[in-house]
Formats: sequence, C-alpha cells, structure tokens
Amino acid sequence: MSTTFRRKAAAVTFAVLGLSLAGGGIAVAQPNAKAPVDAVQPAARSTNAQPPVTAESARKAKAALKSGAASTLVASTSIVVVNANGTKARGVGTVIKYGVGQYEIQFGHIITSGVIVATIGRGDSCCIPSSGEISVAPRLSTPNGVFVQTRNSAGVAADLGFHLVVHLA
Repeated sequence: MSTTFRRKAAAVTFAVLGLSLAGGGIAVAQPNAKAPVDAVQPAARSTNAQPPVTAESARKAKAALKSGAASTLVASTSIVVVNANGTKARGVGTVIKYGVGQYEIQFGHIITSGVIVATIGRGDSCCIPSSGEISVAPRLSTPNGVFVQTRNSAGVAADLGFHLVVHLA
C-alpha cells in the first residue's frame, strides 16, 4: 500500500511540475502583448522624453555649482516646494519651467548619486492638492539638476505643484 501511495505522489508531483512549466512557457510565448496601462492611457506614455538642455539652463547649472562650492558633502537633504506655475514656494534650488507639467530644479551640489522623491502638493497650507501623477529623474547633461514631469489623473500633462526631496548619502 505504501508503494502505491509513493508512486501516486510522485506522479502528481511530476504532473504539477509539468503543468507549471507549460503554463510558464505560454506566458513567455507572447512578448509583444501590450501592458494594460499602455492600452488604457496611451497619451500618458507618449511624452516621457526630457526637453533639450537650453543655454540658459546650462549657465544657471554652472552658476549654482560654483555658488555651492562644497560638493563633497557626506550626507545632506535638499527640499524644495514648487508652485504649479513654476515659482519656488520655499526650500533650496533654482526652478526652471519648460512647458506644461515640465520643470527642472537645480541645486548647488551634484545630486547624481542621490535619492530623488517627489509628490504632488501645494505650496501653501490650504487645501488638499489636485490629484495627479508625478515623475522624477536626474536631469540629462546637468549633474546638479532634477527633471520633474506632472500629469493629471487622466495622464495628460498638467501644471501641478509638488514637493521634491533629494537625499545624498
């Protein structure tokens, strides 16, 4: 009786393993399938490129680095609050607004190895901010800059205020 049970257990184990592998093969066989997010919000993913760095932006970045002078910080945290129109509400850094929902923030030190976190928020103490989406990335060709993109809940570029934190460890 124990021999029969062992054979059945082994057969069931191999059957489960075979079905698992076959199911995984089916999932891998469709690499061209679109993710549901792309199908639902195609406009949200069409503008992920950063605009080119302007001469003014490059000049301001160099000036900010010169004024910061202490680029060998052991650990620091920079915080800035930006209004929807691209003006700085409080904090450190220089804000440049490129277009609808596109902002660049420059700091007085190199931030490429830092942790960048942002959230939609208001610059004043009133009210809950509009809902939306925010994306951050180090600014291309600008070692002391962060690029921020904001969108409304439908994924369309929109001017929204935000809070940005850059931590260097």
